[in-house]
Amino acid sequence: MTDILLSIDASTVDWSRAQFALTAIYHWLFVPLTLGLAVIMGICETIYYRQQKRGAEHAAFWRSTSQFWQLLFGINFAMGVATGIILEFEFGTNWSNYSWLVGDIFGAPLAIEGIVAFFMESTFVAVMFFGWKKVSAGFHLASTWLTGIGATLSAWWILVANAWMQNPVGCEFNPDTMRNEMTSFIDVALSPSAVDKFLHTVISAWIIGAVFVMAVSCWYLLKKRHTLLAVKSIRIAGVVGLVASLGAAFTGHISGQDVAKTQPMKLAAMEALYNGGTDQGLTAIAWVSPFGQRDYETEESAALKIEMPYFLSLMATNDIHGYVPGINDILNGYTKADGTREPSADEKIARGKKAIAALQAYRETKSEEQLKVFRENEQYFGYGYVKDKHQLVPPIALNFWAFRTMVGVGCLLILFFGLVTVLSFKMPFLSIFSRRLLAALGLMSETEADIHGPTKFPRWLCWAAIIMVPLSYIASESGWLVAEMGRQPWTIQDMLPTWAAVSDLQAGSVALTFVLFLLLFTTMLGVEISIMLKQIKKGPSC
Repeated sequence: MTDILLSIDASTVDWSRAQFALTAIYHWLFVPLTLGLAVIMGICETIYYRQQKRGAEHAAFWRSTSQFWQLLFGINFAMGVATGIILEFEFGTNWSNYSWLVGDIFGAPLAIEGIVAFFMESTFVAVMFFGWKKVSAGFHLASTWLTGIGATLSAWWILVANAWMQNPVGCEFNPDTMRNEMTSFIDVALSPSAVDKFLHTVISAWIIGAVFVMAVSCWYLLKKRHTLLAVKSIRIAGVVGLVASLGAAFTGHISGQDVAKTQPMKLAAMEALYNGGTDQGLTAIAWVSPFGQRDYETEESAALKIEMPYFLSLMATNDIHGYVPGINDILNGYTKADGTREPSADEKIARGKKAIAALQAYRETKSEEQLKVFRENEQYFGYGYVKDKHQLVPPIALNFWAFRTMVGVGCLLILFFGLVTVLSFKMPFLSIFSRRLLAALGLMSETEADIHGPTKFPRWLCWAAIIMVPLSYIASESGWLVAEMGRQPWTIQDMLPTWAAVSDLQAGSVALTFVLFLLLFTTMLGVEISIMLKQIKKGPSC
């Protein structure tokens, strides 16, 4: 680690980060739809299986419906695989210092994902597409669900790796090999951060799947085509979406508490909390200019701030009077709730430099005394590569607005799925009340309110479902912006800053591949959208 060249051109770091961000953003356009459609198509085929067993006349309809959503799943699945492979290769090409330092830990979940989960979903996806007339209905149903489970397991192991970067546990640095080595696989695989991240991420992916199915179905209603498929699919997507959106809100709260414990600077940036304290309110909205970094040292708080009293303390500590540190508190040092003192950033940087010097001396002399000095300061080792404490503050405006975009759209989705679920099922009182309310608000005419049944929707709601597709993607990508930009400048939280993790490459080479990837991924996205739209326009086989 001490051999890392910190003289690497800053533009190389910036281009490497930009290239990885580009790949991750495009990859995440495909993954959540894969995970979400897996649930919808599994439910549809389960209904088909049950109706077939009963000899019901609608069994053929449910088979056609299942095959339609499976086809759209397959188109999206192929694109996700292509971008995912490129993403994993970038760890070795652009981030070789990172791969060398923690490859023994980070590589384990990725290897399991490739060997077990990916092969599992790849095997059963073939049965799902080509086995309708070759295997029994029960085996085919199992294959459909196992395809979705395999995709979810892939997400599990990738999110385990990502969660470890956010909160490194179950490892120990070996000064003789200059590598971090895993001490407990269970701690890495089942850390609270990994469990929280997995649940929140996968449940949010179900939302995107439900929104997509809802949008396609509503388009059919607008065009007055395949109305039976549309109505039945809307019912399924409405329930899945409502449950998932409520689940995402709950798991988001749990994730927020984990961030408060392990990444307080991220929470402070999300809230534009410059100076913390007890009895902290949760900011609903404030004017945080998106241009440039905020002057957190002189500003008392964000301008035009509207907050919910005590809610931030409650969210972070489960106590309305709990102490939440702000950006300046973290930089200058503060006393925790348990009475222990958190060192200032300057102290951490000084101890980090001391750890680096002691490690270098131990490498040369094998002195036990130097090794002892290193171990005493090891937890601040990464800070030794930080030149200025202000480098430890992530982009405040980006985190602040990305977080509110995610939460705002999430609340909108809860209301949307709740309304759709009420209107799509035969709940006489609730349906009549909802239609009368819409009429009173001027969103539905009195005539529509009288003649629309519980499975029909006003045109504005159909268009709203279509608009929800880009909104749900924006919310999903905003969540990842908070997760990744909120921990800057760390590649691994408190262990390895980005400029110490990057490969020693020419900035021009990375910039060239960035442009090539941008063209490639944009073309792939355009091709997928074109194929998807053609298939949706064509509709189910019967």
